[in-house]
This record gives sequence, structure tokens and C-alpha cells, in this order.
Amino acid sequence: MNDFSFRETRNRRRPLNLCVKGGTHVKLFRLLLALPVLGLVVSLAYVAQATESAGAKMTAAADKFLGSLSGDQKGKAALDFDDKERFNWHFTPYQDGSKKPKHRGLPVEEMTKDQKEAALALLKAGTSGSGYEKATTIMSLETILLDLEKGSGWLRNPGNYFFTIFGTPSKTGPWGWRVEGHHLSLNFTLDKGKVVSATPAFFGANPAVYIGGPKKGQQVLPEAEDYAKDLFKSLDDDQKKVALQKEAFPEIEEAAKIATKVGEPKGLTASQMNEKQRDLLQKLLQAYADRMPADVAALEMRRVKDAGLNGVHFAYQGGLAQGEKHTYRVQGPTFVVEFLNVQDDSAKNPANHIHSGWRSLKNDFGLTAN
Repeated sequence: MNDFSFRETRNRRRPLNLCVKGGTHVKLFRLLLALPVLGLVVSLAYVAQATESAGAKMTAAADKFLGSLSGDQKGKAALDFDDKERFNWHFTPYQDGSKKPKHRGLPVEEMTKDQKEAALALLKAGTSGSGYEKATTIMSLETILLDLEKGSGWLRNPGNYFFTIFGTPSKTGPWGWRVEGHHLSLNFTLDKGKVVSATPAFFGANPAVYIGGPKKGQQVLPEAEDYAKDLFKSLDDDQKKVALQKEAFPEIEEAAKIATKVGEPKGLTASQMNEKQRDLLQKLLQAYADRMPADVAALEMRRVKDAGLNGVHFAYQGGLAQGEKHTYRVQGPTFVVEFLNVQDDSAKNPANHIHSGWRSLKNDFGLTAN
């Protein structure tokens, strides 16, 4: 009787001697030949998963989230696609006369552990890696605010973030979803499996910069502030005269279908900038887009560039040092980015409370998707 032997010399290894009785060697050869094929299948599956579109990920995540809910919970979380509530977005504490939340949707605090994981998986499908980190950090800041603002009760509660699905998640028809609460409102519209709108998209932070403690000096939304300041600092005196505004920009508009009250663009156009300054402007816009999944960010930036980067205006108001109030606006033919840092944080540190948002002038909520 022979079996396979493994013989080793000091300097080399001989190949396996596969002489197994009864045809077992044939089965073993087939197994060895199958291993590379299996590895290829696994690799292809991994690549397919990695390159899966944001729309496909959102559809699967939303379907799983809805499937995890009870009947009563689904009654809160699931609304018709044509429900007017789809346009009723808010990033400030939205409350009734008794100071209870007025947000529609299912709050995180009413979810089980598995349901919370499903909700966060949906949030992850709607953000990039860095966007997800920013969003969850913003949600966690409510715990800090609760500690600083004694007696604020339900108002500062990381469980007061609401998930809402509009319509039926599908690869063939229109539907949408939203997650929102204090300092966060993300609104997505999909059709035929593709994301046709990712706006309004709002991120805020209180505090904007950690003034003390183990995280001292860390920023929640650094790119939104740093690139704008760097761009303004890079301007010469004549350019600054055009870009600098006397009045602070008004608060970002809530609960509006389209940003119709933005008005005419102000400030310095990209065509009036040198190459370095245009690069900083694009990095600033990319920082906002990069909160979104990569393919959605690419779509938004393509829309910006197709409409003409030279026609994009940059306007700045206020100071540049930490603690000095400042606002800015970047406005192009199809979009507007608005930023405000004019409020004290909850520890009374001046100008340490950010509001920042990206809106489409024509396509919020997919109303004029192209």
C-alpha cells in the first residue's frame, strides 16, 4: 500500500508523491485545482461588494432596517414617498408647545440593539467613512451638551435622531430616506436604484473645537473651516475687497423644498482667482462632497464643474482667529454652500458652534433630477 510522502533534504523540497489507492489522487487533484477558482470567486465577490453603488447599498440597508421593525415602529418610520413630510427637514431642536420632539420618523432611543445597528448601517450607506465618523460624532455631542446645559432634559439626547423611509426601497421606482436631529439632517432621493439627490445635507457641531479635556484642540468639521480661512488668507488686498462682506450671511434655511431665498451670488469668482486659490476653492467644495459616498460625491462635483467652476463665487465675512465670529458662502449656478460660526458653544466659548450645509438650487429632494 502506498500513500503520499513528504521528503525533505537540507537544501530543497521535493514535490508531493501523490500515489493514493482507489482514485483518491484524482479527487485530491480536483480539490487542488478548485482552490484557485474558489479564491477567484471570493475575490470577485469582494470587488463587487467594494464597488457596489451607494444607491444599491442604501436600498439594501433601508430594506433591512424596515424588516427589523415591529408594526408600530414601522408606522412611525415608513411614510409615502409623496408625503409632504419629506420636505419638512430640520437641523435645530424641533419641538412642540410642550417641548417634545416634532420630528417624524422613528427615534434611535425607541430601537432595540439590532435595530440601532440596522439604522446605523443605513447611515453608513449614505456617508463616506469620514462622513459617517462626523455624523456619529455629532450625535454623540448631545451627551456633552446635556452635561453642560443642566436641566435641558430630552432636548440634549443622542437618542433623539430620527430615521424615516419615504416610499418603498426599490431598484425600479422612486423612494427616499432621511436621518435628522440636532445638527444633522441628511436627505436622499433615489430612482431606479440610483441616488438622484443627496441634498439638503447639513452637518453642525457644538463645540466646533474641543477647548479642554483629553481631546483638546480636535475639530469636528475641520475642513469646512480651515480651507475657507486658507482661501481668504491667500487673497491679495484687491481680491479681499471683493470677497469680504460687511454683513453676516443669514441662517441656513430649514423646511424649504428648494433654497429659493439665497439671492444673487456675492464675492469673488473663481475666474478672478489664481491657480493656487482655485485649488483651495475646489478642496473646500470637495470637503463638503466627501461627506457623501464616493460615487455620490463624484456626481455632485461633476454637476458643479459642468455648470462652470469659473462662475462659482466665494464670499467671506468676519474674523480669522479662533473665537472670532465668521461666516462664508460658496455659490455656483446649481448649488450653494453655507457656513456659520457665530454662536458661543455650551461652555460659553465664543464662536465655537458651527452650522454648515450643502444645498442644490434646483434639485433638492430630486425635484428636478437630471
